[in-house]
Amino acid sequence: MKESAFLNDVANGPMSAFQIRAVALCVLMNMLDGFDVLALAFVGPHLSADWHLSGKELGYLLSAGLFGMGAGSILIAPAADKYGRRTLILLCLPTIALGMLLSAYAQNPTQLLVLRAITGLGIGGILASMNVITSEYATSKWRSTAISLQVAGYPIGATLGGLLASEVLKHFGWRGVFVLGGAATAVLIPLVMRGLPESIDFLVTKRPKNALMKLNKVLERMKRATLPQLPMPETGEVPKSPWVTIVSGSYLWRTIALCTTWLLVMFSIYFVLSWTPKLIVAGGATPHDGLRAGILLNVGGIFGGALFGLIALRLGTRLLVSVYFVVTALLFSYLGMQLSALGTGTVLFIVAGAGAFGCMTGMYALTPTVYPADCRGTAMGLAIGIGRVGAVIAPIAAGALVDKAWSPSAIYGLFAVPLLIAVFAVIAAGQRKSAASVPVGIVVKPE
Repeated sequence: MKESAFLNDVANGPMSAFQIRAVALCVLMNMLDGFDVLALAFVGPHLSADWHLSGKELGYLLSAGLFGMGAGSILIAPAADKYGRRTLILLCLPTIALGMLLSAYAQNPTQLLVLRAITGLGIGGILASMNVITSEYATSKWRSTAISLQVAGYPIGATLGGLLASEVLKHFGWRGVFVLGGAATAVLIPLVMRGLPESIDFLVTKRPKNALMKLNKVLERMKRATLPQLPMPETGEVPKSPWVTIVSGSYLWRTIALCTTWLLVMFSIYFVLSWTPKLIVAGGATPHDGLRAGILLNVGGIFGGALFGLIALRLGTRLLVSVYFVVTALLFSYLGMQLSALGTGTVLFIVAGAGAFGCMTGMYALTPTVYPADCRGTAMGLAIGIGRVGAVIAPIAAGALVDKAWSPSAIYGLFAVPLLIAVFAVIAAGQRKSAASVPVGIVVKPE
């Protein structure tokens, strides 16, 4: 049996309890990432008051974790294509836990900045692998739902984390929030060691040591027949380096267009997620109101990602992504104009959050569809990493604008523009490749 035939057979088979658990673990990891990434946004007003930070200084701290995520996505995530998705995740989770726990003991902004960057390295290292494992272990019938749930794990974790953070802040201060995040991540490590399998596509295409034995163990847990030998390769060609593949031939333009889109989208979204709680407080509201705004944005994100998955079953993914970009840009602009009206803002925060996370869901669903399995981790890592460059710049730029006394409406309007530009970048990516070249196990409606 050829590799493609075997992988297609797995993708079109029934969804076993083991596969559901694998996807559930990826959702849990993304939930913790949602809390870890936004932990500083939750404690920002308290941290600013404690250390007397300027807007620019807080912006640097907000960007430190995102900088680490970008570096981890570009430099660490590609190692998954060589050493395995599961292996990399198990190396990065302790890094995240340690970085969070040590952040609680930072004595000055410089120490906290370094520790947030270290935490971000770990998060960036696992983002691509989580997405790939989710897409590969979900069957064709349930793939859109699984990816939507995995992406929705981020706002779910941020929402629950925000609710917990509000209580922790009352009793233990901002340091307790970092302890909570580190402890939760540490608890997840043994669960991942026990329940998260290695990528089937990786075992079949990369053929690491004892690949057949590992593959058959996975197949047994999926209640499927084992194999006497590994599926035959598609060709006798020597595989290219993943980096060479994604910047060669027809993939080059797609890689440029998709990375540009990630950069623009994350620039807009991470400004809103990072700075909204602080800007609410700066407008005269209480820190509790600022925290509530951050929670509501993520509540909306839970529904926005799920809604994208449902609509994507009927509309082309690229078309739907473009629609989300335009609508979300308009929502961000209107949110800036209504920021001080908390009654109206309550609904706006939820709707704006739905738009923001719907945009991210769309990018996670769209990006892997043009890359083969042997370079998928590298491609996703590069795209996410470039996106994190935008996420790093956004809070710093916003902090500088706040220090220059820009109004919230002007700042939000400015940060909505990149989403409109991103529409053209998605269109420039062109139609996806023929079905034969789309990675096995990835199913999207034709554009």
